[in-house]
Amino acid sequence: MIVQTFEAGPLGANNYLLTDENEAVLIDCSEVKQEILDELKDKTLKYILLTHGHFDHVLGVNGMKECTGAKILVHKDDIPRMEESASIMQTFGVIGVETPKADAYINDNDILKFGNTEIKVIHTPGHTEGCVCYLIDGKLFSGDTLFRDSVGRCDLPGGNFSKLSDSIKNILFKLDDNMVVYPGHGPETTIGYEKKYNEII
Repeated sequence: MIVQTFEAGPLGANNYLLTDENEAVLIDCSEVKQEILDELKDKTLKYILLTHGHFDHVLGVNGMKECTGAKILVHKDDIPRMEESASIMQTFGVIGVETPKADAYINDNDILKFGNTEIKVIHTPGHTEGCVCYLIDGKLFSGDTLFRDSVGRCDLPGGNFSKLSDSIKNILFKLDDNMVVYPGHGPETTIGYEKKYNEII
């Protein structure tokens, strides 16, 4: 499996393109980025996997679906965040974007597949109600749940620090210390590093 990182959208979110043979998945979609489309010329984008529904992670999903035919997947508890995203986009000067629509809902412990690679869904509420992480080929894609030296903010609708702390301490920190974490913003980290140095949790 190949992992490529694309910083995209008004708040510089990380969009991750994962490819295995001729199939690919995109984790979060902040804009329809030409570099991503170029990488997909000879591949089928099977899924757009959303870590949560905040506007800076979903701004490009409608356009990317139109370009590729990929299915948009999100946890059902984050539909309210998806529905409010269009109005929030207007505050950033992005006008005329339709509310992102999911094709299907994902749940904790669901297993998806692309190419020969399996994807495990891990529900990690706290940053939002429906935040999820994706465990793929020994790597964790953590969205805005866990960052290097930080965690996702909890002062927005659906945020809850107690739940976020529980998700990190009792779910993510039980993963292997050497596991590389690909967050929704900023640089990569590892589970072991965050257990040792993350002062917020």
